[in-house]
Amino acid sequence: MKKISIVILNWNAAQDTIQCLRQFDSWQAVHVDIWVVDNASADGSADQIEQACPGVKLIRNPQNEGFSGGTNRGIQSALAQGDAPILLLNNDASVDETALATLYDTLQSKPTIGIVGPLLYRTDDQQLIVAGSKNPVWHLHNQILSIPKDGKPYRVDYISGSVALIRAELLRSVGLLDEDYFFYTEIADLCRRARNKGFDTIIDPAARAYHNLERSSDLRSTLYIYYIIRNRFVYIRKAYGALGFPLTAFWMIYSALLAFKLQMEGKRATASAVWMGLSDGLRGRSGGQNERILRITQQIKTGVAAL
Repeated sequence: MKKISIVILNWNAAQDTIQCLRQFDSWQAVHVDIWVVDNASADGSADQIEQACPGVKLIRNPQNEGFSGGTNRGIQSALAQGDAPILLLNNDASVDETALATLYDTLQSKPTIGIVGPLLYRTDDQQLIVAGSKNPVWHLHNQILSIPKDGKPYRVDYISGSVALIRAELLRSVGLLDEDYFFYTEIADLCRRARNKGFDTIIDPAARAYHNLERSSDLRSTLYIYYIIRNRFVYIRKAYGALGFPLTAFWMIYSALLAFKLQMEGKRATASAVWMGLSDGLRGRSGGQNERILRITQQIKTGVAAL
């Protein structure tokens, strides 16, 4: 029987997490051990999950450590238990048993395959969201939306962390997610380090998974865009030497123009998130900034002057 460890992160979204966990109830061909990491939720999520799903291993983080830090707590626990591949799964994503078995077989087919992901579709309209991604520093629109006609697994720069199956040996070799990113770009960084160690990062188009983007839509215009902008600069500092200066200059100009455009369009909160991402990126600020970003952008949305 195929054995997989699953790590799911929860932050103030107990019902999403419980619904995500229900998909595994009837599985028979794949044995799963599930770790749910609650990232210091303030709404009683951890208690709700523990009561509704007593079979999962619940980790209660005393503080919000972001996607990277929270996921790392689950990965560490899974690695302590054995060498089963580890599936990172968003609590608003779903993957069926057949698709996960396909990913497992692909991962095991060659020892050089370190991370494998599926094609990712929107839950509501079945539209393809991403078929792998390109380097976020070299590409503005870095999500791949075309699938090779031969239907065979193919290499990509990195895989969405929404659904990603990772070889335990890779994590022991290259390390866990870099917590400087807090949220977004940490999987791109992990895939880069994996390739430097000789591991391939693969999309298997024979496997499909689904992501409900509507559940996180409120945060996409502010908090998400802040981390997308800021973490490009974090990635440049970590991955590039002499090329760091021109890359930083390019993304500085791009981000400033984007913020100005958004401001002219009346999207003041989103423009502010971009400006803060740019400023923090250039200053070298890393880690979590959720409370600050949400406070300032909410003040702008409600017409209160931000301090």
